[in-house]
Amino acid sequence: MNKFVRFSMVAAVAALAGCSQLDNRHVMHISVADQKMLVTDHGKPVAAYPISTSKYGLSAKPNSYGTPLGKHRVAKKIGGGLPQGAVLKSRRFTGEVLAVDAPGRDPIVTRILWLQGRESRNRNSFARLIYIHGTPEERNIGIPTSYGCIRMRSRDVVALYDRVGVGARVDIFREPLAERFPALAQAQATQAAAPAPPPAPPAPAAVMAGQPPSAPRGL
Repeated sequence: MNKFVRFSMVAAVAALAGCSQLDNRHVMHISVADQKMLVTDHGKPVAAYPISTSKYGLSAKPNSYGTPLGKHRVAKKIGGGLPQGAVLKSRRFTGEVLAVDAPGRDPIVTRILWLQGRESRNRNSFARLIYIHGTPEERNIGIPTSYGCIRMRSRDVVALYDRVGVGARVDIFREPLAERFPALAQAQATQAAAPAPPPAPPAPAAVMAGQPPSAPRGL
């Protein structure tokens, strides 16, 4: 293990240890197949968001620009209180704020959740600067377009940032969410198959003031 990776891992562990209360409630389940994230609180689904993983595929190798699989934790949170679209360079606010889908621009924006790998196969995620972060290219959310990170819409990453804390677990996997959460998939299928409610009855015809309503025909 090179010195930079070792130092980065020590820094990530120190950041986690320095937090008085780690988030042991929330897990972010990220499906590469679905390009979606499901957030659970004590195992109960509480939120779901479309995301974007790497256009270079799945990898934990340095300089691969791939998204690493496996279990992670949120090591640091950056950007709290910044406006949506705030540009972050080297994890610092530049003072610039971009509109959604600003032409020709693709920086990190809004919020950063910096991930620390918890397995031997992804232990360099912190050193590789693997984040969950906002992107101005919201038109591309839902398809793999990142350079290794997990991209989200600004409004979604703000909601996620406010919900989860340092220490929250992140699991990145290949398969669809339905394979990990069959009960959730069954509930969605049942809801989709439910018959539509009957249409509301037509409103009665208006009656002019001073005139009795006309009798139904055939009476």
